[in-house]
Amino acid sequence: MKKNIVWMDDVHLLTVIIDPINKLPDFHQEEPVLFWEKEHQEFSISFLERIDDSTVQLANKEELPIGEELTLLWGEMKLPVYPRAIVRTKWFDTHFSVTETELGAICKDDATTFSVWSPTATALTLVLEDKRYGLNRNKKGVWTTEINGDWHGFPYEYEVTMNGVTQRVNDPYSKAMLANSEKGIIVNFSILDQMDNEQNRPAVRNLQDAVIYELHVRDATIHQESGVMNRGKFLGLSETGTTTSNGFSTGLSYIKELGCTHVQLLPVNDYARVDERHPDKQYNWGYDPLYFQVPEGSYSVLPDRPLARINELKAMIQAFHQEGISVILDVVFNHVFIMDESPFEKLVPGYYFRYQPNGILSNGTGVGNDVATERMMAQKFILDTIDFMLHEYHVDGFRFDLMGAIDTETMKLIQNRCNAEDIPIMLLGEGWELPTALPSDKKATSFNSKKLEGIRFFNDQFRDSLKGNLFNQQDTGYINGGGRFLERIPHLMSGSSLEEYGDPFVSDVNQTVNFVECHDNHTLWDRLQLTNSQADEQTRKKMHQLATGIVLLSQGVPFIHAGQEWFRSKQGDENSYISGDSINQLDWNKREQEKENISFVKALIALRKKYDVFRMTSKQEIRRRFHVMETPQPVFGFTLLGDKNDFSIYINPSNHKFDLHLPSSGKWNIAVTNHTSNRTEQQEIIGEYTSIDAYELVVFQKMRKPASVEVDGLSAGTGL
Repeated sequence: MKKNIVWMDDVHLLTVIIDPINKLPDFHQEEPVLFWEKEHQEFSISFLERIDDSTVQLANKEELPIGEELTLLWGEMKLPVYPRAIVRTKWFDTHFSVTETELGAICKDDATTFSVWSPTATALTLVLEDKRYGLNRNKKGVWTTEINGDWHGFPYEYEVTMNGVTQRVNDPYSKAMLANSEKGIIVNFSILDQMDNEQNRPAVRNLQDAVIYELHVRDATIHQESGVMNRGKFLGLSETGTTTSNGFSTGLSYIKELGCTHVQLLPVNDYARVDERHPDKQYNWGYDPLYFQVPEGSYSVLPDRPLARINELKAMIQAFHQEGISVILDVVFNHVFIMDESPFEKLVPGYYFRYQPNGILSNGTGVGNDVATERMMAQKFILDTIDFMLHEYHVDGFRFDLMGAIDTETMKLIQNRCNAEDIPIMLLGEGWELPTALPSDKKATSFNSKKLEGIRFFNDQFRDSLKGNLFNQQDTGYINGGGRFLERIPHLMSGSSLEEYGDPFVSDVNQTVNFVECHDNHTLWDRLQLTNSQADEQTRKKMHQLATGIVLLSQGVPFIHAGQEWFRSKQGDENSYISGDSINQLDWNKREQEKENISFVKALIALRKKYDVFRMTSKQEIRRRFHVMETPQPVFGFTLLGDKNDFSIYINPSNHKFDLHLPSSGKWNIAVTNHTSNRTEQQEIIGEYTSIDAYELVVFQKMRKPASVEVDGLSAGTGL
């Protein structure tokens, strides 16, 4: 802690801290005077209390000027006065927030306007082409200047004087950067590549129809058998028609063939820990954010050309759109990589981050800092970033990392902005409860899902019920524990709509994202090797198929981790965020070897997309059409009553074969099963009796017979 200093902690509160070797003057003998250098003005000060021998608190009756050089004269001491906790008060937010002001470098053909919000700075200078330009400060703390000329593509930065120290800082609103985030780059977006018109974006009109595929840009194509020219890059995921050396589809073409409607990309904005000029030397998932509106340079084929990465990211998104696939961006607004090095902290120290009531930095995210999303200018930055990505890059959704650390009001404002788009924008996130310094009722957690209708939550109860508790590596669930948690399955597969089977996880079927694995923690295959090491490989594969099948056949939005459909392994690495390509890359050889299982997953996705009874949107409809059947335990069975087709789905998580009694007599076709070899000669069931093999998932389908009615004397089918 700094000594011999005065901190402004509230609008009427000063905290004086001196080195213990000094002695605080007696207030009654020597009254302190607060002096404003610029106006030669004095402010009256009164004594509040002595905290200890080196700390006292003083009160000032008048509101003090923020962003000005102030000095406390007390006896022989001359102490600088700097803002501290005052920046976290409602008074500060009310007096200095500028939610309608456009910040950043706004570049046009003949001039660029620079605007920076830094109310507590005493000086701020633009550094452009090694020249310095002064900025003018308004009463809200916005520093601005306009520089004539065409500055498109030029680097810039600022010098800010804060608390007596002058240092260089990049613009947090930078849209492009030199390699390794050295300096911001001025961008005139009107002369860069433009995205296609809105009508060319994928037409997923009902978000309940989504099937999400989670993907890391580098993982997707870095493997030597990807057949991609620009491996590990934005442009690598723009290539179509790529194959392995044996002719099996890879990359974007493969994802399209699989049938997913949305690809969810791990963070593509500028992040730390990877040398953008030599990306092969490091690896990172992307959860160490630096600049939120700048594409990551390690994914560019030209990292030293800042504008190239903008065009390359656009090209990748547009390539997905042309294949009918929507793009969701994983965004990390809950923390920054290193707080002290962040431009937010340099421009307004203490404002953008959350603190405990005792003044200790909040660390609910577990990475050293929590962004104070509830503060107006932090909220503004997030909304501005969302708006920019929608407007400039035409993205189709956002996945919010550690969404439980974000406040509900900010999430509502994000949703309102996204609702203004011509197409539905997918919003989903991690609704975990985190020990951040925000009241529980204001956190965007699963517990508060009723306050955030229209925003979806990862359903960790779904995940843990299928494979066991995430934090207990030996724990088992329904698919790998012989049917454990059978009682939860009706509740989960109905999208939490059959409340008689358990307390709802979220308030609405339109809010649950069903998954069994993602980039975090062990892949499902690696988990099964821990929990079921005694089982042979084929048995573990059947368990794996049950889990993926349940995800895709449940009500709600299904989420698949890239490579899950071919038993993706990370060689037992539970936290592979910096583990390198050998662990994280998508193994396209496995794609060849597991073509049968991929066909099973493709069939399930196709079934889900074809029949809307798998994608219902209300509890009322689900209760009318979703019916649990009596089955020998631990088999779970349910029927879906469609308008023209009925489905009976059975899942057997045991190593025993069971007889089944179908819900009605007739001709039942086998729509999908993971035991194709056992049912080669039996593609349909006549009657109402059949059986289910060990570790089998089977979907039976029966067309409804039209009922005849008289219409003007003629017989017609009602289709009911």
